[in-house]
Amino acid sequence: MNAWMALRERGASDREACEVLGVSRASLYRWRRRLRQGGPKALEDRSRRPRRVRRPKWTVELLLAVKRLREAYPAWGKAKLAVLLRREGWEVSESTVGRILAYLRRRGEVEEAPVKRAGGRRRRRLKRPWAERLPKGCEVQVPGDLVKVDTLTVTVVPGVVRKQFTARDVVSRWDVMDVFGRATAHTAVEFLDALEARMPFPVRAICVDGGSEFKAEFEAECQRRGIRLYELPPRSPKLSCCRDVVPVQL
Repeated sequence: MNAWMALRERGASDREACEVLGVSRASLYRWRRRLRQGGPKALEDRSRRPRRVRRPKWTVELLLAVKRLREAYPAWGKAKLAVLLRREGWEVSESTVGRILAYLRRRGEVEEAPVKRAGGRRRRRLKRPWAERLPKGCEVQVPGDLVKVDTLTVTVVPGVVRKQFTARDVVSRWDVMDVFGRATAHTAVEFLDALEARMPFPVRAICVDGGSEFKAEFEAECQRRGIRLYELPPRSPKLSCCRDVVPVQL
């Protein structure tokens, strides 16, 4: 607004002032009306608080009940507390319990629930006998240098689920798919047989995720056949070959 006052004193037109300040005509007219009604003092920034704010609708009894349960179960959140309140006869939603807890925390009457670490203690990664971590910046030149293998869950009809094995060569984009009843190390070996039979070139390296179906018998079979086995880093779904694969029609 100070810039608008300076432009106004220099005799700038409304259109020029709006272009310089990057505001609409409505804002400019509002400033002018406030200046006319209250003087320069009225151009100061006002509170942005809404005129109508939401008022708490819970009762004091419900507030005390939430506080009592939270003190008894300090690690529980609004979902579990809402279940206990309903058992006591209160008709209350999780959102209302959450707002009450936030109100009590602001007043310092309850403390923040302790945050649990996801997954608990980190497990030590066991060294695999043949598979190794996929090298960063791994370069492939000809078909067969690296084939990505992954599984996909396919629902045939409600209640009937099958596991689709998908292999994709990184260079040629040649795909091989097969469907099994389960995703186990034994079925993974069967898919390895189909993979070598249906690929028009020899497979020299395979890249898989950390699924149990790609360990044990499957890993031993890759070692016996002299196929290098790479394991993707954890929590990397974008590297999966099933990311853009369409399930087969059974």
